[in-house]
Amino acid sequence: MQLLVSVADAIDAREALAGGADIIDAKDPSRGALGAVTIDCFRRVAEVVGRDRPLSAALDDADDWSAVWRNAAIFATAGASFVKVAVDSASSFGSAGLKAGRYNEEKTGSGGCRRRASARRPAGLRIVVAAYADVPRQADTIFDIAVRAGAAGVLLDTADKTAAGLCGLMTARAIERWIAHAHAHGLFAAVAGRLTVDDLLPVRDLGADIAGVRGAACAGGRTGRITAARVRALCEKLGQRGDPIDRDDVDAKRALATGA
Repeated sequence: MQLLVSVADAIDAREALAGGADIIDAKDPSRGALGAVTIDCFRRVAEVVGRDRPLSAALDDADDWSAVWRNAAIFATAGASFVKVAVDSASSFGSAGLKAGRYNEEKTGSGGCRRRASARRPAGLRIVVAAYADVPRQADTIFDIAVRAGAAGVLLDTADKTAAGLCGLMTARAIERWIAHAHAHGLFAAVAGRLTVDDLLPVRDLGADIAGVRGAACAGGRTGRITAARVRALCEKLGQRGDPIDRDDVDAKRALATGA
C-alpha cells in the first residue's frame, strides 16, 4: 500500500518528501475534504516535487464533467499525474461519452448550426472519483460513475473532518467490501478520512492500494503543518523506509500510483 500525504503548499511538500511519502497530493484543507489549491500554489508544489513523486491535485466537488476537464487540463499542464474529484450523482454527469469529450451544437444567427467543442479530458491524465462515507448512498453508487468517466481509481473519504473518521463510520467488513468492489470494476482503491497511524495497517490488510492522510502527518491537526518526522513515522508503521525513494525507484512508483 502506498502512502499519500496531502500538502497545502510548497513548505508542506518539502516535509512530505523528506519524510518519505509515496504520493504528494495538493489540496487546501481550509476548503473542505477536496478543496483545491490555487494554480500558482500548485505550480510551487510541483517545483518542489519535480519527478521524485507522483503528484495529484484535489479539484473540489464537481457539477459536470466539462468543468472537471477544464480544471484538470490546467493542473495537468502544471504537473499533475492525476486529479481527485467528488461527485454526488450519476445523473448530473450525463452520458458515458463525456469521458472523452463531446461536441455541442449551437444555433447561429442564420438559423444554421455550428459545432463547438466542449471541454475534453486531458490526454494521459488519470482521474480519481471520490465518494464520502458520511454522505448517504455515495459510497455504493460511485463505481458506475467512475467507470463511465474512465477513471483509474476511486477514493473513499469523509466530508466532515470534525466528526468520526472513516474507520469510525464504517466497519472493517464494509470497507473491505467497498475495496473489493473497486477492484472488481478494474479500479484502484484509495481510502482517507481522518486516518490515524493505527488505522494504516488495518486498511492495508483490507486491500487498500493507497491510504491518504493530512491530519496524521501534521503538527497541530489537519490545518497545521506537515512534519517530516510524522510522515516518517507513518511510513515506518507500514514497514516502509520512511525516507526519500531512490531515483531508480521513481518510474516504478509513478507507474503504480497512476495505473500506467
